[in-house]
Amino acid sequence: MTQSTKAIWSTRQSSRARDDAPAADIARAVRLALAEDVGEGDLTSSALFAPEDSCQAQVVAKAHGILCGVEVAREVFTAADPECTFEALAADGKAVVPKAVVAQIEGSTQAVLSGERTALNFLGRLSGIATLSRRYVEAVAGTGATILDTRKTTPGLRSLEKYAVRCGGASNHRRGLDDGILVKDNHVALLADVSEATRRAIAGAPPDTMIEIEVETLDDVQDALAAGAAHLLLDNMTPTLLAETVRLVDGRAVLEASGGVTLENVRGIASTGVDMISSGALTHSAPALDFSLEVCR
Repeated sequence: MTQSTKAIWSTRQSSRARDDAPAADIARAVRLALAEDVGEGDLTSSALFAPEDSCQAQVVAKAHGILCGVEVAREVFTAADPECTFEALAADGKAVVPKAVVAQIEGSTQAVLSGERTALNFLGRLSGIATLSRRYVEAVAGTGATILDTRKTTPGLRSLEKYAVRCGGASNHRRGLDDGILVKDNHVALLADVSEATRRAIAGAPPDTMIEIEVETLDDVQDALAAGAAHLLLDNMTPTLLAETVRLVDGRAVLEASGGVTLENVRGIASTGVDMISSGALTHSAPALDFSLEVCR
């Protein structure tokens, strides 16, 4: 990495590593999810139980993985019943095993049963992302490469899903289009070439903005470097071409590999010497981790 680019990147990541999912984003996501699932009311629970009935329940993991979404689940149950008590027995980012109890709940029976599916959906989705992120991080251990996510997130859940990536030990790329400049192929196609796109990006960037240029060939790499690029996105390059690019650049720019990244090939990509590897699979292809809610009889 160049020194200035390394400083910008390190500041961004150290700040994000400390961040929990914003409370406002949790509240908004939970409000929409409960409105979608409960609608005008839980007809089943209302027919079977009186408003004054209460119960105790446990949230139980049913698979090995990395936990994420405990505070989201808390928000679900307390939104359904402000008097509900929710005790977390495991923290986000920690490993869970089958039959592990991750939370205990006590509150209105109607509210607990109405919030059950929404809470489990959030836990399953976010824990699945954290679990897959951890697998990618473990796959490149010792290579020095950093695993990054992308903007390929569920609409409306980006903040929560990127938090889940961090819980898995990986890092975030841009949070949105206002969080750095990334010149991609369609930008270049509308301009003369990579050189012109790079010059415009550098000239138009606010101070201390991450500027990254997508390149596909060695010629693109040379043109971007000559125009002042300090961070290159190496798009869909073979491991051989990635290694050639690393040698050509020789530390003059941050190198991020992207495109076609899988658990099977990520270590080979990391072994070429790139600084970072980004993969949309962390969020768009993570299988949900299974949890259940069990009432205490």
